[in-house]
Amino acid sequence: MFKFRRQLLKFLGASLCAPALVRAQGAAAPIKLAQIEALSGPLGNGGEAVFRNLVWAVERVNARGGVKLPDGKHPLQLERFDSKGQNEEALSALRAAIDDGVQIVMQGNNSATAAVLIDAINKHNEREPGKRVIFLNYAAVDPTLTNEKCSYWHFRFDAHTDMRMAALMSVFKDDTAVKNVYILGQDYSFGQTVAREAKRQLAIQRPDVQVVGDELHPLGRIKDFAPYVAKIKASGAQAVITGNFGNDLTLLVKAARELGFEGKFYTFYGNALGAPAALGEAGVGKVIAVADWLPNVPGVQSEALVKAFRQRFPRPSEDYLHMRMQLMVEALAQAIERAGTMDLIAVAAKLESASVSLYGQSGSMRAADHQFQQSLAVGIMDRLGAPGVKFDVEGSGYGFRVIKQISAAQAEMPSICKMQRPG
Repeated sequence: MFKFRRQLLKFLGASLCAPALVRAQGAAAPIKLAQIEALSGPLGNGGEAVFRNLVWAVERVNARGGVKLPDGKHPLQLERFDSKGQNEEALSALRAAIDDGVQIVMQGNNSATAAVLIDAINKHNEREPGKRVIFLNYAAVDPTLTNEKCSYWHFRFDAHTDMRMAALMSVFKDDTAVKNVYILGQDYSFGQTVAREAKRQLAIQRPDVQVVGDELHPLGRIKDFAPYVAKIKASGAQAVITGNFGNDLTLLVKAARELGFEGKFYTFYGNALGAPAALGEAGVGKVIAVADWLPNVPGVQSEALVKAFRQRFPRPSEDYLHMRMQLMVEALAQAIERAGTMDLIAVAAKLESASVSLYGQSGSMRAADHQFQQSLAVGIMDRLGAPGVKFDVEGSGYGFRVIKQISAAQAEMPSICKMQRPG
């Protein structure tokens, strides 16, 4: 308990001070937000990276006085709950958050967890309409969450797996030197979706490519990926397609470097959390990553965003900036102000039409399925200082040069969602 308090004070910093400042000026009660995420264990580094981004986004809203409602300015108050990467822990955290008066729940680093939270929130909101909550999803990208499982109470601010894979494949299709690929991923809903969609899009974009390996491994439990890399090398694969994140990616690329695998990595998350540093020179020109935004996206506003974040979090280990999480919190503040109330039916109705811009990046929510529509960027790993690489990653000396940008209209995909709206 004491350790948790120390972590909370350390990372919240000005976020804790801002609500107090606003209340001192006569503000109304805070609007409570809860991050429910793996903040410890093998995937805890990803949860902590998200938390820093949410802290920064909340600070920005509170610095301008908070969220304006007819009864005054309400500061945002961010709380955090460690799910330890377990669904049961996440559900327990959800109950604790609701009991504490939280109205906005945020999660994303596990699609299976997101699915159980959606189900639990649907049931809770129907059972207790006076204590409804809204779920903001910043990273759980299983397409079913805005298709078969779509919910009025759930809003996704990341591009889903099929959208990200299409962006990667728009680059891969021109990589004609690659004839053999190995698909490797985490054995749960997201990893399974990545593997399925990779094979589907390869058959369309590159029917000449042979899939020489298709394997899933336990999520967050592999300590040594050398046996997997040995199989990749033995297969003759010239590239690996993976949705791995956190330590599962870092340890994979570390083993690839140590065993001398010289192929490419087409990744969803290869642009941070230790992966570039683990590969070093071996990754230059060989690691491709897709994201909603990358630090080296051209433009003075994009540069200003990176510099502002690094001023707030100067340590190299803290250097993982997510643009979508900044837009997510801005969209929430906008929706509450437009609704003019904290009645969450009204807030959700305004979130459905949210359209936000920040530091030159913009996006809008699609009402039909609550899938945020935004541009995507694909980058390739290169040395700091190389053309197009003004910023490196986590002080590693390596960054990602943007090789393709996909507009929101190009990234958009149809949905089969049949939204059930209250009333």
